[in-house]
Amino acid sequence: MLSDKDRIFTNLYGIQDWHLAGARSRGDWDGTAAIMARGRDAIVEEMKASGLRGRGGAGFPTGLKWSFMPKQSDGRPAFLVVNADESEPGTCKDRDIIRHDPHKLVEGCLLASFAMGAHKAFIYIRGEYYNEYIHLQTAIDEAREAGLIGPNACGAEWAFDIVVHRGAGAYICGEESALLESIEGKKGMPRMKPPFPAAMGLYGCPTTVNNVETISCAPTILRRGAAWFSTLGRPKNSGTKVFCISGHVNKPCNVEDELGIPLRDLIEKHAGGVRGGWDNLLAVIPGGSSVPMIPKSVCDTVLMDFDSLREARSGLGTAAVIVMDKSTDLIRAIARLSSFYKHESCGQCTPCREGTGWMMRIMNRMVEGRADYAEIDLLEQVTRQVEGHTICALGDAAAWPIQGLLRHFRPVVEQRIADYKSRTASAIAAE
Repeated sequence: MLSDKDRIFTNLYGIQDWHLAGARSRGDWDGTAAIMARGRDAIVEEMKASGLRGRGGAGFPTGLKWSFMPKQSDGRPAFLVVNADESEPGTCKDRDIIRHDPHKLVEGCLLASFAMGAHKAFIYIRGEYYNEYIHLQTAIDEAREAGLIGPNACGAEWAFDIVVHRGAGAYICGEESALLESIEGKKGMPRMKPPFPAAMGLYGCPTTVNNVETISCAPTILRRGAAWFSTLGRPKNSGTKVFCISGHVNKPCNVEDELGIPLRDLIEKHAGGVRGGWDNLLAVIPGGSSVPMIPKSVCDTVLMDFDSLREARSGLGTAAVIVMDKSTDLIRAIARLSSFYKHESCGQCTPCREGTGWMMRIMNRMVEGRADYAEIDLLEQVTRQVEGHTICALGDAAAWPIQGLLRHFRPVVEQRIADYKSRTASAIAAE
């Protein structure tokens, strides 16, 4: 279990002051100019050595991502874009970071931008996060007034400013290139890659897109050192992570702990255990709604990190742990997610535009059992035709929850169909 001295987000629950004075009392903005004095390359190398992987879902090595930005400018400006859209069902970690610890994000934006040669950062925040937007804008204004950002950020002779851009509630704008399109004032639709954002991103300029939690970790890592951060967690899965635990637990919560913590420990130590006891557990979605669920037999031993969950044929994703006990109608739960992905598809790719509707309609009939046994394999086939055949990962996100259901709970689906056929036959016989 993570000790308090190793926590990065020391005000995750908003018990202390979130303003600049409170942030400074917790060690934020301490020696920021000295960190910048190390130079751009040293900061990128330190981030590489820390082993920090992106906290927004993909888990790409952060330092490596920063290193893709051009070392010398060709005349175009460079940008950092922070993804604060957080529209993944079950996920609410960035919301608490912005609400209770906004200066971690502001300082992280400065250090990351400096390392990448960017003089401006854009934070794209979900439109529904109004109070969080107010806190974030206030923190930026406080930092500017104190000279921590602005024409001479922290006295380090580096001009830097942050623009907060409010979204309009589209899930697809959480995809990095659709987010860039949205900032530019266009419809949020993913771009083809290549070119990648580091070569041609926002306004056609070199751009890196990172998640709120990823950027907010950077100042503490650079202050305390890569060696400290890399000792936490597991090899290639180093550091701490904010987990969002919801569903059928006694105490739903956000909590910071080490990567690699056993899922059972995470739920029992931090969330008060499964409602009705561990034996009442049916399944868990371990990383937000877009990753496949895992049954209790896997939950008993699986570790909460990128590689362990991939081996279990699921994923860490955003680390939004959705717990489902034996009272859950799993087919209805996945049908509800299918409806969400159908609604949020931008419609650009045919497999996603058509496939999400197909999957939703079949799933809705499966809820009632109003299907044939052959349609289970048909549904699986449709998910395979969508998965991996779209510009962005929304197609995968729509397919994987259904694949998880059929992989682990196919007998439940078959029983639902059998029950419906039995009821129908009885009703016909009664007539």
